[in-house]
Amino acid sequence: MMMSNLAYDAPVDGSDTSQQDIAAMQALRPIPRISIQAFCETEGVANPVERAGEDRRMTKAHLKVHMGGVLTAIEFYQSAPTPNLILLESRSEPKQLLEQLAQLSEYCDPTSKVVVIGHYNDVGLYRELIRSGISEYVIAPVSMADIVSVVASIFIDPEAEPLGRSIAFVGAKGGVGSSTIAHNVAWAMSSLFKSEVVVADLDLAFGTANINFDRDPAQGIAEAVFSPERIDEVYLDRLLTQCAEHLSLLAAPSTLERVYDFDPEAFTQLIDTAQRSVPLLVLDIPHAWTGWTKNTLIKADEIVITATPELANLRNTKNLVDMLKRLRPNDPPPKLIINQAGVPKRPEISPSDFAEPLGLLPMSVIGFDPLLFGNAANNGRMLGEMDAKNPVVAMINEIAHVLTGRSEIKTKKKAGLGNLLGKLSRNKK
Repeated sequence: MMMSNLAYDAPVDGSDTSQQDIAAMQALRPIPRISIQAFCETEGVANPVERAGEDRRMTKAHLKVHMGGVLTAIEFYQSAPTPNLILLESRSEPKQLLEQLAQLSEYCDPTSKVVVIGHYNDVGLYRELIRSGISEYVIAPVSMADIVSVVASIFIDPEAEPLGRSIAFVGAKGGVGSSTIAHNVAWAMSSLFKSEVVVADLDLAFGTANINFDRDPAQGIAEAVFSPERIDEVYLDRLLTQCAEHLSLLAAPSTLERVYDFDPEAFTQLIDTAQRSVPLLVLDIPHAWTGWTKNTLIKADEIVITATPELANLRNTKNLVDMLKRLRPNDPPPKLIINQAGVPKRPEISPSDFAEPLGLLPMSVIGFDPLLFGNAANNGRMLGEMDAKNPVVAMINEIAHVLTGRSEIKTKKKAGLGNLLGKLSRNKK
């Protein structure tokens, strides 16, 4: 892993999610809209199957878990249609299992796929099952990642183009600089690695990407969101504004002529289409908690929280980290950037004390530099264009390396981490 995940090394909610499982899940594409029914004989198999159904990569799939093995499935399908995929756990000996599956086949639709989770490590059994039309034989015990992986292996075309990586930037509070960092990291990715990057400004009312990149396009993200039925790669390409050689922008209208109330899935089609079009998609998410912001964060491949070293930011960051931990139990935790550190005469929480209750090490601590940031904003330029040798630019470049997997977060020795929660309670008095 790229960071020291103090609070995430332990199993989540009593599950057995391991760091290996989480790493394996990162390479998987979302499962298409299919129906899955599982028939399990043991809790040891039922639990990871149920948890697989709750993973964000299985959002479109409909999974139902029944207790009972092949015989229960035979009885069930005598009066019910079979789904796209049947998962069967069986503790039966090989000969008996094959007889039961032959009986089940009388009630199965020929298009239904079947995966057997067995308890016998028998090569002959495996060959016989595959020969008889079973899609896969998996030996118990199984993990949540095993389940999602086997479903993906059946229903996702191995020749399909790889999906682009979505990175969501969100601020713990308004005004912490999340958008500025998002735009500069996107520019750094495109210029350092010569990789195509799209920035999507999701703050339709008050978005600043058009100002920061000094662009004023006639069309942008609003046209895509309000006409989801038109979105495809060709239409999306018409809405993009070129900002640099390898960087394009889906600009927000940044007007108040209409309200921007969206349903939770409003941006799903747009994001899916963009991920098929470019290797890197940077999502600039406004500081708000709505159905669509929550849904967008849940589905992102990577999340970056930007906070300033103050008490309200710490509280909000803790709430975000805890919520995302519950909503994304099979993903790495969000990355943390502490911004605007060292404001003269402002009481601040030290980075180590800020990080302790979160269980996260900051990916970067960016110092307060109003001259650099102010000049860049007022001129519609990126930080690297204003002063390429500035230490802040080096930090932005390092963030770009970490988020694209080209380097790891540099772990610094922790010293003097006190009990910050006690300090917080005293500060509130």
